[in-house]
Amino acid sequence: MSTEQNILKQLKTNIQQSRFSVNQSINKNRFYNLNGNFFKAGIPVIMLLILFIIINSCKSEISESSVSLKENYRNLIPKPVSVIVSDGIYTLKNKVTIYVEPENEEMMKLGIYLAELLNTPTGFNIKVQSKSGKFRRGNIYLTLHKKDTLPGKEGYFLEVEKNYIHLVAKQPEGIFRGIQTLRQLFNPAIEQSTIQQVPWEIATGKITDYPRFEWRSAMLDVSRHFFSVNDVKRFIDLLTAYKINRFHIHLADDQGWRIQINSWPNLTLHGGSTEVGGGKGGYYTQEEYSEIVNYAREHYITVVPEIDMPGHTNAALASYPELNCNNTAPELYTGMRVGFSSLCIHKEITYKFLDDVIGEIANLTPGPYFHIGGDEAHSTDKEDYIYFINRVQEIVRSHNKLMVGWDEISQAQLDSNTILQHWNSSHEKLVINRGLQVIMSPGHKMYLDMKYDSTTKLGLTWAGYINVKDAYTWDPATLIDGLGEKNILGTESPLWSETLNTIKDIEYMTFPRLPGYAEIGWSPPGWRNWDEYKIRLSSHGPRFKAMEINFHQSEMVDWQ
Repeated sequence: MSTEQNILKQLKTNIQQSRFSVNQSINKNRFYNLNGNFFKAGIPVIMLLILFIIINSCKSEISESSVSLKENYRNLIPKPVSVIVSDGIYTLKNKVTIYVEPENEEMMKLGIYLAELLNTPTGFNIKVQSKSGKFRRGNIYLTLHKKDTLPGKEGYFLEVEKNYIHLVAKQPEGIFRGIQTLRQLFNPAIEQSTIQQVPWEIATGKITDYPRFEWRSAMLDVSRHFFSVNDVKRFIDLLTAYKINRFHIHLADDQGWRIQINSWPNLTLHGGSTEVGGGKGGYYTQEEYSEIVNYAREHYITVVPEIDMPGHTNAALASYPELNCNNTAPELYTGMRVGFSSLCIHKEITYKFLDDVIGEIANLTPGPYFHIGGDEAHSTDKEDYIYFINRVQEIVRSHNKLMVGWDEISQAQLDSNTILQHWNSSHEKLVINRGLQVIMSPGHKMYLDMKYDSTTKLGLTWAGYINVKDAYTWDPATLIDGLGEKNILGTESPLWSETLNTIKDIEYMTFPRLPGYAEIGWSPPGWRNWDEYKIRLSSHGPRFKAMEINFHQSEMVDWQ
């Protein structure tokens, strides 16, 4: 082999390894400086200079691409438990196959879900098959491993190598959560609904992940204003992307009753006919409600239905006179005031009514929870209120559901498995003394209907402003003295709809606060830092836009 061929071979090797530098090559190939001139055995100097430029240019491009892809690991929300990033690059290609193991209906559905996420923006035709042979050819592997050491049913291990992606979990729910992480490792264009011409690359690395809290939820009030099935599905889609696993739907209030009850049809025909401001309202048939429940279940989200009682019941009272103590139905209500209504506590028809309502909804809802509200019952005497909650608790239990209620219900004699939802600081001592599992939804920290600041056109201010920083910089386990992490089931961000009319209104009040709430519920608390988080959040701006989210572009964040 000639001297020139040896040099070219060495230069090619250096390009491939991205380790070449001018000084190292000069030393390795024994360049000499004679009278100020560089030369090497018959090779023109200009040729060497051109090679140096090409090599260093290639190195720069490779390095910049690798660094950019590595940033996607650093910008994940919620932040994973463990991340190790390496120097390789995985490229998604058209002929990739998703292999699932074991081959069963649920795993095949997860594979199809991932394939659809990838095929839509790439234009590829990624297929799903049962696992066969060794990992190869850039394929993606989804594997259940019952003996995996990851804690809980949502834990997962994600490994990205140059030639394959492997996602492992003990339960299908863990696979689903891992898919959401995989989405964020790709270019934000992965969220587009049309084909995008971008490189579909991910840096190689390993992620071990599992949630801090069991309950990570958001609530949507469809009573003050009614939202269609498609709107609710859209909301569920947005929750899914940030690993939310509960959807609390507020189905009845003073302003409207939103779910069909066959044994009491006038609840929706009359009580569902209006909303705040006097609009036409609306309601879900039982088939439509089941469609929502099933859609949420496909996204590994448990629906928690709420019928608020004994207050917040004007829509029911207006629909059936016998539910009132004076047997006279009030007018339908379209305002925003609260605390004026109450079911008649000592009429047995009240409990027949509730047994029918809770029973029909329980039969439509496979999840283990039923939320009875219980808040702001200002028109119910305390003794009557306690009697009522005790009776309702028995009804909920008779339908094989766990009762959930706002923290006012802590005044009653509650079962050990009843769940409290904390929202009002005036009830903190009662909540602590009960020793029950608590969902943290403090109004001044987590209510999505609170304005961001004085310029926000939507929302309310009774709990104060909640900007993006304030929504993120607190911890559920330290907010209330005496209420430690062992008593906290999780977190929930409620969105009341007095001022919201459209899905775009919902999006604006939800984003960008929801990703921060998701991280509070998922990630280890000691790792959270606002200055670091706001950089990660800014990188999600293009992702929000790709998802067509109408988000609040807070000035606290330097959006990308």
